[in-house]
Amino acid sequence: MLKALALPILIIAFSCMVSAAPAPGDRIGREVRHELRMLPYYTVFDNLTYKVEGSTVTISGQVVNPVLKSDAEHAVKSIEGVEAVNNGIEVLPVSPDDDRIRRAVYRAIYRAPGLDTYALRAVPTIHIIVRNGNVTLEGAVANSGDKSRAGILANGVSGVFRVANNLMVDKS
Repeated sequence: MLKALALPILIIAFSCMVSAAPAPGDRIGREVRHELRMLPYYTVFDNLTYKVEGSTVTISGQVVNPVLKSDAEHAVKSIEGVEAVNNGIEVLPVSPDDDRIRRAVYRAIYRAPGLDTYALRAVPTIHIIVRNGNVTLEGAVANSGDKSRAGILANGVSGVFRVANNLMVDKS
């Protein structure tokens, strides 16, 4: 009797697994996101984005460490189903002043009560991009108050010329 019940149960279980299987583009997108987040030199001072079009992945953003640009491309190329990678990642110029601003903006944002919780993740959700004294905030926050506060704190750092607050408010 157990054998007679086992086959229909296996057929039902398999059909549920097949119907729940993601579309190939969705799978590739999830794997790209995972691979980029797991890069060893990926920090809060880098911003990596991607776009999947069929079997072609376009990666872009800004990084401080030049090794991260090539590491990202190699990681994405290794994903099954990816046939081509367009690497548009910009390596930010080396600048002691920009490094000082990065650290100061990081301290201003992530030491602020309420915003400090965003620092508790492996890669914090507020990314700080600094180029020639201009700061861009990328990533996501829980509400518009946190977005505004992060922008105000970044703008208050000495040496910052301009702040572009591109933080997205999470709707969930």
